Amino acid sequence: MNNIKEPLKRSTAFKLLLLLLAVMLTGTVFQSCEDNSDNGTGDMPEIKYVRVTDPLASDSLLVSAYLGSTIALVGEDLGNVVEIWFNDQKAVLNVNYITNDAIIVTIPNTIPEEVTDQIKLVTRGGLEYTYDFQVQVPEPLLTSMKCEYVPAGGVAIIRGNYFLGSEEKPLQVFFPGNIEAEVESYTLKEIRVIVPEGVGSGPVTVKSMYGSTRSSFYFRDDRNVFLDFDTMFGAGWRSGNTQGSNPEGVSGDYLALSGTLTDWGWVEDNLAMNLWGTWINNPLQKNPLFELGDNSLSDMALKFEVNVVNPWAVGYLQCIFTPQDVPDVNGGNSYYSDAGLGRALWRPWFEQQDNFQTEGWITVSIPMTEFRFSHDASVNDLSLTYPDDFGGFTFFVWGPALEADLEQDLFFAIDNVRVVPK
Repeated sequence: MNNIKEPLKRSTAFKLLLLLLAVMLTGTVFQSCEDNSDNGTGDMPEIKYVRVTDPLASDSLLVSAYLGSTIALVGEDLGNVVEIWFNDQKAVLNVNYITNDAIIVTIPNTIPEEVTDQIKLVTRGGLEYTYDFQVQVPEPLLTSMKCEYVPAGGVAIIRGNYFLGSEEKPLQVFFPGNIEAEVESYTLKEIRVIVPEGVGSGPVTVKSMYGSTRSSFYFRDDRNVFLDFDTMFGAGWRSGNTQGSNPEGVSGDYLALSGTLTDWGWVEDNLAMNLWGTWINNPLQKNPLFELGDNSLSDMALKFEVNVVNPWAVGYLQCIFTPQDVPDVNGGNSYYSDAGLGRALWRPWFEQQDNFQTEGWITVSIPMTEFRFSHDASVNDLSLTYPDDFGGFTFFVWGPALEADLEQDLFFAIDNVRVVPK
């Protein structure tokens, strides 16, 4: 947490509020303020104190703040400041956030190489002023894993930020069961770690020289799985082809979607899987297919592991939740093109405008708020209602191509389909 000094006077908060209201009206960003009106060196700037930018927050002074924090420097003769340095890192200035009495600035989000524990101000006339202030490095930030299902002995890749260690405090990774893993290598934003034996399902913990963080995501997440293709399968006209090798599965058998596809080509037999509610005869698959618990639907995400074996730039992977008992769904396929039925479209090739291929297994996470598209993405404001709209599920590769005459042999391996908290 930020270190805080004594309370400020109320008039200070009012002045800062006026500054904030003024700068809301404009917003052009500059590395420095170019103004040649001052031909001399000007007056030496001075920082009286540093505070938070929220004028409604409790008035307080700061002696430190985290990387990436936005703070207010309050003082005198600040109008001619053109550079602000935190340690050896130069901040980006917004000319509209600078007055003679205050500057609003964001601390650079880069780890300094030389730590001075000072803010340095540089004026247009070349004057330099320093102020004691400590920039703190946050605890590790864990955002995702490249693949949440990795066998023992395999290399798991954890992504995030602030992965830092030292000889005295080495970076450590603990898997579920508090089992420490061997760190193969790491950078500031990525850790490669060897998965140990005996690991179950649960969060991963990373301990750096600045603290410890437990992930919100689960390794080998087994919550709310409704399709694992070992014990829970599709149910409908096309329950899906399954296999466990070539490529090797990530956790047993998987769904194999394959076929030659062209622009809006229709290859339903091999590039679709139906899980129709009224066809389900498996006590492991429930209605609705997943539980919300204390979460709202917007707190959740559809996740699955996928291996896109061949280059892919034709068709969207249509992810379609359906009600349990609807005649047009449970015994037909017209719902594929129902423009009023919201679904998610996984289409990384479209987003990057190039062929997409995973080169192994990855975990895909699609927020439930993204289940808002029609089949061709022409409608993007649809929505689903829990629990009524979650009695069945369909995968279908169908849609446009990157190039109109493109034809590709596609192969998707999919496993562990689940809806879990983000």
